[in-house]
Amino acid sequence: MEKMKYPEARIEELQAKQLIGKSLKMSFAENRTGELWASFLPRRNEITRAVSGELFSLQIYSPGHFRDFDPTRNFEKWALVEVTDFAAVPEGLQTFTLPGGSYAVFNYRGRSGDGRIFQYIFTEWLPASGYQLDDRPHFEVLGARYKNDDPDSEEQIWIPIRPV
Repeated sequence: MEKMKYPEARIEELQAKQLIGKSLKMSFAENRTGELWASFLPRRNEITRAVSGELFSLQIYSPGHFRDFDPTRNFEKWALVEVTDFAAVPEGLQTFTLPGGSYAVFNYRGRSGDGRIFQYIFTEWLPASGYQLDDRPHFEVLGARYKNDDPDSEEQIWIPIRPV
């Protein structure tokens, strides 16, 4: 099998962000991502204080989630839009404050359903990087070039890190 070429990471210091959206509990074995986005996307235009048209797909994992990986272990997944403030939160949507900190950012091009990029990040890039996972949310930024499961889709993958 041909070895995939993956993007280099850049390290960024993220400032805290205010976001509005919806969340669901799920596992990798029982992935409910489609259900989450199908319930959120029709409502995104109700969010009047959006910073941009970018969408955030965010995951909150328990500490050690990847150290003792179990595909049936639940985590919380969010579909979100960044906002300037929480002054106008549509009924039925939730607020979320993304804490700041260091992130490894990967500009990924390919199918969103292809998990090999994450396998590369966690089994190759991270062990050789001088960083370790930090216990903060992981997220993807879905901008204008995001096309869901299209091979030409582009997104940014943000992995929370701290020095070893």
